[in-house]
Amino acid sequence: MPESNEAPTGRSRVKRYNWLARYDRETIDAVLDATPLAHVGCLIDGVPFVTPTFFWREGDRVYWHGHSAGRMFKVLEQQDICLTVSLLDGLVVARSAFNFNCNYRSVMLLGRAELIRDETVKAEKLRNFVNRLIPGEWERLRPMHDRELKVTAVASLAVSEASCKIRTGAPEDNDDDYAFPSWAGVVPVRYQVLPPEPDARNLPGIEMPKDILKFRIG
Repeated sequence: MPESNEAPTGRSRVKRYNWLARYDRETIDAVLDATPLAHVGCLIDGVPFVTPTFFWREGDRVYWHGHSAGRMFKVLEQQDICLTVSLLDGLVVARSAFNFNCNYRSVMLLGRAELIRDETVKAEKLRNFVNRLIPGEWERLRPMHDRELKVTAVASLAVSEASCKIRTGAPEDNDDDYAFPSWAGVVPVRYQVLPPEPDARNLPGIEMPKDILKFRIG
């Protein structure tokens, strides 16, 4: 994938508001790493389905998991898919409804996904996923049963055919609308991680790992 601000392919080139587009890996990776939530789109029996899922990035690939019996995992190696992530950073209030907007960061990945069939590699990827959310958490958990590993599917997609869009800043009104007496500006949006709430059935004396407080989004 090129490091310059050029689209890797024609189909990944941003057409609407193309001045907001970014194609460099540094920017794309930063957006991918800012959230654990993605949406994966594919065709199932001719119908488009978009599935929300936790995901994570390792180097030049992103990974996600689900139940091996899930419809998506049965078809994703047979077609190109689309994986997207997005973060809302603010509501942009303009002087006209037509110019209302939002500040955001988004990435779209295109390509053919691959399923991980080696059980050892699959377990390693799941460990990386858990420990990315909360450092060291995998080692504190009850070990995974073989049956659990068997029914869990893990897929990956290369971060190669990717595009990113980022909008920041103030409203952009029509020139003659700046004289209209209506408030305009930005309502910032931030993702807040609140204090953990312990399970009522925690065993006596079990303390919360301090690494849980390292979970971040945004």
